[in-house]
Amino acid sequence: MNSTTIQETIKLLAMKILFLNGPNLNLLGSREPEIYGRMTLADIEAKVRERAAQLKVAVDFRQSNLEGELVGWIQQAKGAFDVIVINAAAYTHTSVALRDAISAVGVPTIEIHLSNIHAREEFRHKSVIAPVCRGQICGFGAKSYILGLEAAIDVTEIKK
Repeated sequence: MNSTTIQETIKLLAMKILFLNGPNLNLLGSREPEIYGRMTLADIEAKVRERAAQLKVAVDFRQSNLEGELVGWIQQAKGAFDVIVINAAAYTHTSVALRDAISAVGVPTIEIHLSNIHAREEFRHKSVIAPVCRGQICGFGAKSYILGLEAAIDVTEIKK
């Protein structure tokens, strides 16, 4: 292994990605499975952790129904995490507080959703956080989380 490869490996091993999950995602598996699927949030977390181990990155996976708690975690991410991957759930469409926190901390953030929010009810088409995120992944079910993980790694590569 040459020194560049070693340095890249060390950087990846040190990479830390914060996964934040908003309201009602704790009900996955039983909540509207025709829309959100049958996997629980714990099932999705296990898949993300498995893929993260393969990619040699660390992940922290959190869920809250409380907007303020999510804002606090975003603020604490500065200096502690390289990227945030967020499924803000219903707060996607309403939370200026989450938008402001994402913008303020400057940690690259990727927005994800299980369902295609643009193919659902009209009120779900607008994301107030999308303009301050690096990108949005939606409509791929639980795979949206894996795609978010892979995009998080790519985001740090783009910064070089």
